[in-house]
Amino acid sequence: MSSAATTSPSVDKVDGFSRKSVRKAKQKRSQSSSQFRSQGKPIELTPLPLLKDVPAPEQPELFLKKLQQCCTVFDFMDTLSDLKMKEYKRSTLNELVDYVTVSRGYLTEQAYPEVVKMLVYEFFIRFLESQEFQPSIAKKYIDQKFVLQLLDLFDSEDPRERDYLKTVLHRIYGKFLGLRAFIRKQINNIFLRFVYETEHFNGVAELLEILGSIINGFALPLKAEHKQFLVKVLIPLHTVRSLSLFHAQLAYCIVQFLEKDPTLTEPVIRGLLKFWPKTCSQKEVMFLGELEEILDVIEPTQFVKIQEPLFKQISRCVSSPHFQVAERALYYWNNEYIMSLIEENSSVILPIMFASLYRISKEHWNPAIVALVYNVLKAFMEMNSTLFDELTATYKSDRQREKKKEKEREELWKKLEDLELKRGLRSDGIIPT
Repeated sequence: MSSAATTSPSVDKVDGFSRKSVRKAKQKRSQSSSQFRSQGKPIELTPLPLLKDVPAPEQPELFLKKLQQCCTVFDFMDTLSDLKMKEYKRSTLNELVDYVTVSRGYLTEQAYPEVVKMLVYEFFIRFLESQEFQPSIAKKYIDQKFVLQLLDLFDSEDPRERDYLKTVLHRIYGKFLGLRAFIRKQINNIFLRFVYETEHFNGVAELLEILGSIINGFALPLKAEHKQFLVKVLIPLHTVRSLSLFHAQLAYCIVQFLEKDPTLTEPVIRGLLKFWPKTCSQKEVMFLGELEEILDVIEPTQFVKIQEPLFKQISRCVSSPHFQVAERALYYWNNEYIMSLIEENSSVILPIMFASLYRISKEHWNPAIVALVYNVLKAFMEMNSTLFDELTATYKSDRQREKKKEKEREELWKKLEDLELKRGLRSDGIIPT
């Protein structure tokens, strides 16, 4: 069971969401997500009977008392202190989780603020999923301030905590219609700070997973707000150095948008091309993988709009000296749907790709890449043999002209060097003037 920071029942309350330590000086700082106020003496909790052992009418009141007891926070950095009470609290939490899952009639209005104050993730999720849960009552306590504090916790370094938070926020989004726009706006703000200011936030992948489900549920036509979020926030997320930590979730969100509204394909692909990595081969491979996911769902009418800039970039990738980049780009020709799009538009794509492919087939250092290029050239030849032959003849003719010019340049440089040498000899008096 994972628990967030909780609120002490003492007079000086500790904000359960606060990230600042409130421990006294000279004590070790907590490495967990829980903060607590050191008591300086053993903590004693009065044992309460099990809920199942008391009559049903008394259970709601006992339920409240157990919630209040579980707000007591222990120092888990000290593994020897309060062992008996820690075990009692653990067993009580397990009892509460089981109770809220199967029982009826326990969830009085008085229980809502106590549950929110305690905030133990697993219990809180069961609370939100309970058939007796009433959003109309809960909205007094689960409000915008609560959501902001919850979102701050996504920066936790513990992936287990972030996973629980993801489920909690997703349930809140589903049950509180009035908070949906606010949640989206705050996630938007987190991402903007992450991209343009800090480049540090541990929960980006989890927030993107939530967004993937949210985007999937968007009604059509998409609102301008949603389109702006795609172009102004999700696309710039590709620029950060830590992209590999959340790229799979980001690509999923992008594809979900395009499946909702194919007309967004052109701005998305042009955005990716704008932010294409120049010096990081690992990111190039990721971009190529995401582009293939996009091309898998692209409509032919949208493909025509972006084929030229797209395949100019693919041509550069095929020519990359880094064999993984070249290999990933060449794998596009193993995708049947992409091949069908290429074949329909071979008269445009083949001239863009031909020079790079032909040169690589003769010059690339990696034999595996050369073999893949031969397969691509063969496929192009079968698609449009007439154009292929024309391009071959043109390429060879251009190469001959280039070689001729190169030879002429070399000869000219040699003449200049000879002339300079003679001048030097004359100035030294070796050759008579």
